[in-house]
Amino acid sequence: MSTKPSAAPRRRGRILTTIGLLMVVVGVAMLGWVGWQMYGTNWVSARKHTELVERVETNWRQGNDTVKAPEGSVEAVVRIPRFGRGYAVPLIEGVADDALAAGFGHFKSSASPGGKGNYALAAHRVTHGEPLRRMPDLVPGDKIIVDTRKWTYTYLLDTGGDDLIVPFTQTWVIDPLPTNPDQGGVQPAQETGQRLITLTTCSELFHTDNRMIAFGHLLTKEPRTT
Repeated sequence: MSTKPSAAPRRRGRILTTIGLLMVVVGVAMLGWVGWQMYGTNWVSARKHTELVERVETNWRQGNDTVKAPEGSVEAVVRIPRFGRGYAVPLIEGVADDALAAGFGHFKSSASPGGKGNYALAAHRVTHGEPLRRMPDLVPGDKIIVDTRKWTYTYLLDTGGDDLIVPFTQTWVIDPLPTNPDQGGVQPAQETGQRLITLTTCSELFHTDNRMIAFGHLLTKEPRTT
């Protein structure tokens, strides 16, 4: 007498096959997302950097101080000789995600370019153009150049790019005169009336709640030449 094979093993087989296919699809999707974050956003942001720098320089020649872009107001261009002669990244007001995806962001509560206090800037270290990918390469004495329509501000770094790492909750680093609560820790000279700059970025190449910080001071303010 013949017996029919049970349907239960067949159902289990179909379920396992479906689960396996779903896992493959999820894996491919995750790889695609990672690839987009690591490469796609860099490609898009690099084009955006170039476009905004060209637009702001055209506006400057026409006598306009600012470019209004969807990401925010663009009033300056940051140049860091340590990162190459062609390095030029637009500076956007604010540090919202859209602003940081298009270049450097300026903490609105901080000083203006060349102003007394602390001119505090933030940028991505990975993805979205990676303006500060090589932050650890910066050393005391490196220059940070900020161009506006009328002026070129040259800042001199007093600390290295990876001399100070703090949790993102340590907002003292963007105070008008940053004072390290860790006595003897890295900080600018504790003198009032300075014209400082602070660079902030993620301390690691992947997600982190820590920030890498570098401090500097204004060296020169000169009329901008094209």
